[in-house]
Amino acid sequence: MLTDHEFQQHSDAALSDLYSKLADASNDFDFDVDMNNGALTVEFENPRERFVVSPNSPVKQIWVSAHVQSFKFDWNGSAFVLPSGQTLEQMMVEAIRKRIPDFEL
Repeated sequence: MLTDHEFQQHSDAALSDLYSKLADASNDFDFDVDMNNGALTVEFENPRERFVVSPNSPVKQIWVSAHVQSFKFDWNGSAFVLPSGQTLEQMMVEAIRKRIPDFEL
Protein backbone atom coordinates (compact mmCIF):
# COMPACT_ATOMS: atom_id res chain seq x y z
CA MET A 1 0.00 0.00 0.00
CA LEU A 2 1.30 3.43 -0.95
CA THR A 3 1.79 6.07 1.67
CA ASP A 4 0.21 9.47 1.05
CA HIS A 5 3.64 10.88 0.24
CA GLU A 6 4.45 8.07 -2.21
CA PHE A 7 1.10 8.48 -3.94
CA GLN A 8 1.67 12.22 -4.26
CA GLN A 9 5.13 11.66 -5.76
CA HIS A 10 3.95 9.03 -8.25
CA SER A 11 0.80 10.90 -9.28
CA ASP A 12 2.67 14.20 -9.67
CA ALA A 13 5.29 12.49 -11.84
CA ALA A 14 2.67 10.66 -13.95
CA LEU A 15 0.59 13.78 -14.56
CA SER A 16 3.64 15.96 -15.27
CA ASP A 17 4.96 13.43 -17.78
CA LEU A 18 1.56 13.09 -19.45
CA TYR A 19 1.13 16.87 -19.54
CA SER A 20 4.54 17.35 -21.14
CA LYS A 21 3.82 14.78 -23.87
CA LEU A 22 0.32 16.11 -24.56
CA ALA A 23 1.52 19.73 -24.62
CA ASP A 24 4.10 18.80 -27.27
CA ALA A 25 1.50 16.88 -29.27
CA SER A 26 -1.04 19.72 -29.06
CA ASN A 27 1.25 21.75 -31.33
CA ASP A 28 0.53 19.25 -34.13
CA PHE A 29 -3.07 18.30 -33.32
CA ASP A 30 -6.25 20.27 -32.70
CA PHE A 31 -6.68 20.27 -28.92
CA ASP A 32 -5.60 22.31 -25.89
CA VAL A 33 -4.02 20.93 -22.75
CA ASP A 34 -3.69 22.60 -19.37
CA MET A 35 -2.44 21.73 -15.90
CA ASN A 36 -4.06 23.60 -13.03
CA ASN A 37 -4.13 22.81 -9.30
CA GLY A 38 -2.85 19.28 -9.91
CA ALA A 39 -5.49 18.40 -12.53
CA LEU A 40 -4.79 17.99 -16.23
CA THR A 41 -7.41 18.93 -18.81
CA VAL A 42 -7.59 18.23 -22.52
CA GLU A 43 -10.10 20.34 -24.44
CA PHE A 44 -11.49 19.98 -27.94
CA GLU A 45 -13.59 22.35 -30.06
CA ASN A 46 -16.39 21.42 -32.48
CA PRO A 47 -17.96 19.65 -30.77
CA ARG A 48 -16.75 20.95 -27.45
CA GLU A 49 -15.48 18.24 -25.12
CA ARG A 50 -13.17 18.12 -22.11
CA PHE A 51 -11.21 15.27 -20.55
CA VAL A 52 -10.11 15.68 -16.93
CA VAL A 53 -7.28 13.72 -15.28
CA SER A 54 -6.89 14.22 -11.55
CA PRO A 55 -5.40 12.50 -8.53
CA ASN A 56 -7.80 11.27 -5.86
CA SER A 57 -5.59 11.18 -2.79
CA PRO A 58 -8.02 9.58 -0.29
CA VAL A 59 -8.26 6.41 -2.41
CA LYS A 60 -4.77 6.75 -3.96
CA GLN A 61 -6.02 6.59 -7.53
CA ILE A 62 -5.88 8.77 -10.61
CA TRP A 63 -9.33 9.39 -12.01
CA VAL A 64 -10.07 10.25 -15.63
CA SER A 65 -13.29 11.56 -17.05
CA ALA A 66 -13.42 11.20 -20.84
CA HIS A 67 -16.23 10.57 -23.34
CA VAL A 68 -18.81 10.66 -20.51
CA GLN A 69 -17.06 7.75 -18.82
CA SER A 70 -15.02 7.50 -15.66
CA PHE A 71 -11.78 5.55 -15.34
CA LYS A 72 -9.93 4.77 -12.09
CA PHE A 73 -6.22 3.99 -12.20
CA ASP A 74 -4.28 2.22 -9.45
CA TRP A 75 -0.52 2.21 -8.92
CA ASN A 76 0.96 -1.20 -9.82
CA GLY A 77 4.53 -0.50 -8.71
CA SER A 78 5.66 1.09 -11.95
CA ALA A 79 2.65 2.89 -13.51
CA PHE A 80 -0.97 3.86 -12.95
CA VAL A 81 -3.11 1.20 -14.63
CA LEU A 82 -6.69 0.09 -15.10
CA PRO A 83 -7.68 -3.40 -13.90
CA SER A 84 -7.17 -4.51 -17.54
CA GLY A 85 -3.50 -3.46 -17.34
CA GLN A 86 -3.93 -0.49 -19.69
CA THR A 87 -1.75 2.42 -18.55
CA LEU A 88 -2.89 5.99 -18.07
CA GLU A 89 -0.93 7.09 -21.14
CA GLN A 90 -2.34 4.28 -23.31
CA MET A 91 -5.89 5.10 -22.24
CA MET A 92 -5.44 8.81 -22.97
CA VAL A 93 -4.02 8.10 -26.43
CA GLU A 94 -6.98 5.82 -27.14
CA ALA A 95 -9.47 8.45 -25.90
CA ILE A 96 -7.89 11.20 -28.01
CA ARG A 97 -7.89 8.92 -31.07
CA LYS A 98 -11.68 8.82 -30.86
CA ARG A 99 -11.52 12.52 -31.70
CA ILE A 100 -8.31 12.56 -33.77
CA PRO A 101 -7.81 9.14 -35.44
CA ASP A 102 -4.16 9.71 -36.43
CA PHE A 103 -3.09 10.94 -32.96
CA GLU A 104 0.29 9.74 -31.67
CA LEU A 105 2.38 10.74 -28.67
